[in-house]
Amino acid sequence: TDKNLFANYDVNSIDEKVKNKLELQKLLKLDVDPDIPMVGIVSRLVSQKGLDLIDFMMPEIVNEKLQLVVLGTGDNQYQAMFHYYDSHYPNKVSANITFDSSLAQKIYAASDIFLMPSLFEPCGIGQMIAMRYGTLPIVRETGGLKDTVTPYNQYTKEGNGFSFANYNAHEMFFTLQRAIKLYEEDRETWNKLVENAMKTDNSWSKSAKEYIETYKNL
Repeated sequence: TDKNLFANYDVNSIDEKVKNKLELQKLLKLDVDPDIPMVGIVSRLVSQKGLDLIDFMMPEIVNEKLQLVVLGTGDNQYQAMFHYYDSHYPNKVSANITFDSSLAQKIYAASDIFLMPSLFEPCGIGQMIAMRYGTLPIVRETGGLKDTVTPYNQYTKEGNGFSFANYNAHEMFFTLQRAIKLYEEDRETWNKLVENAMKTDNSWSKSAKEYIETYKNL
């Protein structure tokens, strides 16, 4: 029902999601390609959010077959870094150094992957919004990110995103590569994870029951 989107969709019409990617690619002057994985970052651009890991791996990230769409403001060093890659890779990187809630929703809907490698994150709302929009989060296993994102298990095909344990730039990058490989080679499993993500219940109706059970156990 989000009025900011180019095309609305739900868990029963996931195929409509790609229309948002195509329209956002046009809007941001990226290569228009439905099959290239789009990685979204909607965040304050500060080290707490894992931006130093991204900064360290950007030369490798831009060599992958992907598009990176960034929205946010923060420390000058990260703003400058994204501007640099935007100017050198204009068909692959779009740096939007601003606050724009409408564009944020478009990025959540258009992206295939949402990158949130936080150093610490008591709760985190970005990963929950991303899952609601069928965009699979890549998170570090900390705080609320670990609580809400179940990492993809290649044997059971379970999960609603991807995660890595250590605050390590290469570990983040390998997890990104793993996600891209799955997207390219097994779209059926990918779409099942998207469905899992969209069905994830992070509402108070679920949390309240868990609180009640905790009190009963005590």
